[in-house]
Amino acid sequence: MSYAASGKSVPANVPGESLTPEDMARVTAEDWAEIRRLSGGYCRTVDATRSRKRMDGSATIVKQGHAPYGTDDVSDDVTQDAVLLFAQRLRDISASCRRATESTAETPAWVYVRRDGGEMTISRVTLRRWAVRDAAARNGYRVDVVPSEVDATPGAQLMRPVPRAENVTRAATAFCAAQNSAIIFRQAFGDGQDFPILQDVMEIAAQADDLGRAGILSQVAQKRYGGAYGSRRAVIRARDAARAEWKELSERIDDARDALTGHESTED
Repeated sequence: MSYAASGKSVPANVPGESLTPEDMARVTAEDWAEIRRLSGGYCRTVDATRSRKRMDGSATIVKQGHAPYGTDDVSDDVTQDAVLLFAQRLRDISASCRRATESTAETPAWVYVRRDGGEMTISRVTLRRWAVRDAAARNGYRVDVVPSEVDATPGAQLMRPVPRAENVTRAATAFCAAQNSAIIFRQAFGDGQDFPILQDVMEIAAQADDLGRAGILSQVAQKRYGGAYGSRRAVIRARDAARAEWKELSERIDDARDALTGHESTED
């Protein structure tokens, strides 16, 4: 451990420990925003391959909707480490690499020599991505590492929190609704006479081999309003009608679910 003048202990491997105020001054607001965006996307990508999600946005202490002491969202830790790594590399690259021919004052670029002797042009964008990748690895997040069986298997990692009455009630309600989702839909949809556009959409979709190439809305528009296949006016008309029907159907589904579970829906 290394100790700062304030007396607080700081791990010796903290990223950017050698940074000075002048080094951090080179980090712009745009760098911060972009690194935060990249960190979130990187962590979400890793989370998608694992059953245990660490990018959950939860906070230990929340005051008036804000977490003044930070959250346990892993992307926040990645962002903070990445900014320090970015500042350190920006300092080192600026000092050791020559400027590229396409470099400008607004968008600086450098010629970076790889270990194999090859050269490549890098910019602030490159340094941000490198920093996020390495900061994520420091926090246990790596896209190139195959998840373990425990991480990859849903439900393999069980956490048993203190049961609360409101949570038990919500879980029971959600379970009931999930188990009876088909019944709820049939009750709301009925025979489909009130939703002719949606009924056509479902019939055509059920017969399609590739939904992305089936041209479902174009087929419905031609069937309902005639004209040439893919007519823009007819497609827009069918789209608007489908939206109106879906809004009505969604409301009926909510009513049917509330009637089944015995709970009234609340607005957030």
